[in-house]
Amino acid sequence: MSASGKSLLGLWLYRCGEEWNVKEDCPIPTRPSKQTNGEDHQELERVSITFTLKNQVGSLVRALQAFQDLGVNLLHIESRLSESLNESDILVDVECEPKKLEQIGILLRREVQTMVIVKYKEPDTEFSPPTPLSSATSFDYGEMPWFPRKIFELDNAQHVLMYGSDLDADHPGFKDPVYRKRREQFSQIARNYRYGKPIPRIQYTPDEVKTWGTVFSELHKLYLKHACQEYLENWPELVKFCGYREDNVPQLEDLNIYLKRKTGFQLRPVAGYLSPRDFLAGLAFRVFHCTQYIRHSTDPFYTPEPDCCHELLGHMPLLANPSFAQFSQELGLASLGATDEDVSKLATLYFFTVEFGLCKQNGEMKVYGAGLLSSVAELRYAIGNPEKIYRFDPELTCKQECIITAYQNAYWYTDSFEEAKEKMRTFAEQIQRPFGVRYNPYTQSVEVLSNARKISDLVSELRGDLCIINGALKKIGVNDSSIDLAGLAHYLRTGLNTSASEEKLEQH
Repeated sequence: MSASGKSLLGLWLYRCGEEWNVKEDCPIPTRPSKQTNGEDHQELERVSITFTLKNQVGSLVRALQAFQDLGVNLLHIESRLSESLNESDILVDVECEPKKLEQIGILLRREVQTMVIVKYKEPDTEFSPPTPLSSATSFDYGEMPWFPRKIFELDNAQHVLMYGSDLDADHPGFKDPVYRKRREQFSQIARNYRYGKPIPRIQYTPDEVKTWGTVFSELHKLYLKHACQEYLENWPELVKFCGYREDNVPQLEDLNIYLKRKTGFQLRPVAGYLSPRDFLAGLAFRVFHCTQYIRHSTDPFYTPEPDCCHELLGHMPLLANPSFAQFSQELGLASLGATDEDVSKLATLYFFTVEFGLCKQNGEMKVYGAGLLSSVAELRYAIGNPEKIYRFDPELTCKQECIITAYQNAYWYTDSFEEAKEKMRTFAEQIQRPFGVRYNPYTQSVEVLSNARKISDLVSELRGDLCIINGALKKIGVNDSSIDLAGLAHYLRTGLNTSASEEKLEQH
């Protein structure tokens, strides 16, 4: 079978404009009518099924025959190139009853290699795609690197640089064919995922759960002593709402729901090491690319790549913290439209803060970096070598070498996340871009601030928020002696740099 599978798909469907049309001789059934023989009628469900075909002649025809035999309505079908040159991934949207869905699964398993089934609800109203900002008259900067303006455009920013289903010879799972096949399944899920779909739930194997439990139990012993306060405060909620236990690997969809409610962050499955530009672009939209696979069981305390243990134990508790979530997003926003050199610097700063950062709390050095919080050995090493810990300075830190397969040569600390944010904001001002960017949470889009009119419109929006803050301060300031009104006013003036901003706006 060819890599695209288009010749066989032509037997069933053809594309015309924006519609998928059924050929006149196509044996796809219409929507089944309600039963009238007294049997209970089950409500139809919209289901998305993705499967990888076996490399055999006629495999697609036999797979699609399962839907025809059961009288299941096909709404949409398309082929996607698989990472293997000899395989194709097929996506099918169907409407069927729950009982028939089980039967489809049984029939398809005979004809396909892997299969993922996702149930979802269609939105009540479909809107036509908005005009992208790249076509706006005031946004034409020639050779500037492309970056997503709408959150759904992250579907086009999925360039995996390392691993995925291709493991290096020195990877612990390289010589394990079962593990490599499992990694191909996780890679397929990530490649087929599209924005707005539920994240597929994984049935982890007993071996995978055991590996997770080993890492979980050892690290949890160290958290109470070495993890920062912001990390620990969200742990009880992760246990309660997301199933954080030694005998259970949490599901990304449960964490996705939890984080949305806490800080607006969302998760997106990824196959491996994403390019720095694409990963940072996701943070700009408060989207965190997260792996679902687990490290190889032969070495539970080492992984040459980010895995489920690293993501869920290292990153998730702090993504539920508002201040840390904002810090992560601002790193992402600073990267949009930046040069490759500036993106590399920002990626290094992310590495030594979000991945390997430390902070001082109550006179003690605490850890907030996910790379340290998911590594028993390096966590102990970093805390036990204070001579390697330096005060965070973006100008110096961005020049530090990032080491993946060994301990770092240096670690960096701040007194708080707010200090790290202020230093990062100062550093980001040096990035050469002929515009500013701002994330609009209402439209889930990045607004390009490229002229005085757009900035004035933004100031008008912000003025309403400042009035709300001012009114609240007046109401609570009299009765709350802990509120430093003068200090807050100074902070706002400093952050806005009012005089300089007004002067520039008046010039326009």
